[in-house]
Amino acid sequence: MDEIEFDAVVVGAGPGGEVAAGKLADAGLSVAIVEADKVGGECSYYACIPSKALLRPGELLVEARRVPGVAEAVTGPLDIGAVLRRRDELVGRGEDGELHDDGQLPWLEERGITLFRGRGRLAGEKRVAVGDTVLRARRAVILAGGTRAALPPIDGLADARPWTNREATTAREVPGSLIVIGGGVVGAEMSQAYRSLGAAVTLVTSARGLLPREEDFVGEQVGASLAEQGVDVLSGPRAASVRRDGGRVTVALADGTELHADEVLVATGRVPQSAGLGLAEVGVETDGFVKVDERMRVPGLEWLYVIGDLNGRARFTHMAKYQAAIATADVLGSDISVEHLGDGGGAPRVIFTEPQVASVGHTAADAREAGLRVRVVDVPTDGNPGGAFTRATRGTARFVIDEDAGVLVGATITGTGVADMLQAATIAIVGQVPVRRLRHAVPAFPTRSEIWLHLFDALGV
Repeated sequence: MDEIEFDAVVVGAGPGGEVAAGKLADAGLSVAIVEADKVGGECSYYACIPSKALLRPGELLVEARRVPGVAEAVTGPLDIGAVLRRRDELVGRGEDGELHDDGQLPWLEERGITLFRGRGRLAGEKRVAVGDTVLRARRAVILAGGTRAALPPIDGLADARPWTNREATTAREVPGSLIVIGGGVVGAEMSQAYRSLGAAVTLVTSARGLLPREEDFVGEQVGASLAEQGVDVLSGPRAASVRRDGGRVTVALADGTELHADEVLVATGRVPQSAGLGLAEVGVETDGFVKVDERMRVPGLEWLYVIGDLNGRARFTHMAKYQAAIATADVLGSDISVEHLGDGGGAPRVIFTEPQVASVGHTAADAREAGLRVRVVDVPTDGNPGGAFTRATRGTARFVIDEDAGVLVGATITGTGVADMLQAATIAIVGQVPVRRLRHAVPAFPTRSEIWLHLFDALGV
């Protein structure tokens, strides 16, 4: 085998891997990055970017129709062809119908990062094999392998050619009807997106209901909104079997109900892509996810780092990029504080449904499970002058306060366009800002950020 030496080798060119490679190269290190699929990763082609491209037109249409004077000007339906073409532009679909990562490559080239196409696997200490080539790292190897969609063991499912997030976000045509199995983020978002594009959608969730990891009111509000939009939301009986006869799909539920549609989307979770990475070659045991310390290093191996979904700490694109910054700072010997890492309780998350769901930190339930003595304050998201201008979907802002420490430990906000309201709560939680001090951060009038005033009033500060 040929052996080529670099200062650092990054396996996986998704958002986390790109950030890691870029920071190391900008610091003057020679860097190789290995990618088996496309530079940019799952997020760029099959998840965050295309899903939001499919969701946003419908959201805008609904918002416009709520505002007097604008509603009268919006008289037609969505131009489905234009929506799909715009999605294709964003994901780099060429005239041949295939997805291309050409637009991502100049960023690597400008930094002198060497790209190796193929599957990378550890082949010994500081060594990564790619085909017949071995890349030797003088300083560090960073694994950023991500996750893939899981297919649950439902009878006949694998043979029924189901959609996963990949097919759902890149489909060339909108099916007449779609069954979505799974009440998590992908299931909720894609149900809304395809309903707005004209498909008849049935969403099948477990007995736990819709978005069960969030506050209890979240699933209720999003479910009610989906139903209002025309999605048939079924909670309870699980999918027992799936079959495809010709072009149609039949999903049989455990209670005997049969559902029929043109396509079925399975959105029941994701599994780490750790198999085939050669972890056993360097003595690393894993249950799928790879355990790391606060600097994203694999314990016992000072040269090996694992970032992003693969370590299971906080499975979001923004957290992969954050972890990349921590890992590369450690590689470069930079002095970086890891006392209050933001990838645990400080990891923000947004669900881009209508209403949007913006959350950070603890829910009320898991704060109590963690042994905290908490106070919960609920206020209407649009119960202020700023809400009068948005004509938004009314939602709830829940604040979870650790009464002993006097700090905010969790926040969940639902409503139209609330994603950009989340950063203030994230700063308060990660910075452990005392609520009494936070009281002097005055929200501007008239904005919906005045929800914070309701919190302060409730606490008497």
